[in-house]
Amino acid sequence: MPDSVKESRVDNAYERLKQEILSNRMPAGFQATEPEIALMLGMSRTPVREALIRLEADGLVQIIPRRGVRVLPIRLEDMREIYQILTALEPEAAASIAASKPSRETLEPLYVATEDMARAIEDGDREAWARADDRFHRDLIGLNANKRLNSMVMTLFDQAHRARMFTLPLRDMPVRSTQDHREILDEMLAGNSATVRKMFHSHRTCAAEELLTILDKFRQTQF
Repeated sequence: MPDSVKESRVDNAYERLKQEILSNRMPAGFQATEPEIALMLGMSRTPVREALIRLEADGLVQIIPRRGVRVLPIRLEDMREIYQILTALEPEAAASIAASKPSRETLEPLYVATEDMARAIEDGDREAWARADDRFHRDLIGLNANKRLNSMVMTLFDQAHRARMFTLPLRDMPVRSTQDHREILDEMLAGNSATVRKMFHSHRTCAAEELLTILDKFRQTQF
């Protein structure tokens, strides 16, 4: 089999399994053998095995010798650590983009995502808001020139996704968060990197406090 075909199959298995995990169709604690997962995907075991190794590196699953794979729970302590790192890294990425004096065209995907967030709030659609919010943060990181930072942050986004979706129905309607995005974007367009760094740090800190407070209230160590 050509290497390109093998790589494509591994990528396909990886993306399909990751979406099953992030959507909670393969919930925390789900366990299956490698042959069972291969059968579920309609694929051979080799690309599935390599995809599972990648997912373990992402912190989403644990490979258990001779027993298969288990979807890892997300603990409150994990989320606290993840948001500490995001609060340190993401403001720096946003400030770096602002310092590059981006054009309105460059930032347009972020403006579109923000408007989609506002529209979702008007419609009372929290899931649509979450999708637009996720797109905003991922598109923003994609504009940053530091590829290693980008890779780290994207991995943390994936690890935090299930907790975000768990807490979403329990949050106040995120009007303030959407307004934060608008204000941050305007400062990015103006090239005010120091202001962007400060605003984004505050935005991430507030989001983390809200999410962690909800999780702590429920006293859930895994979900």
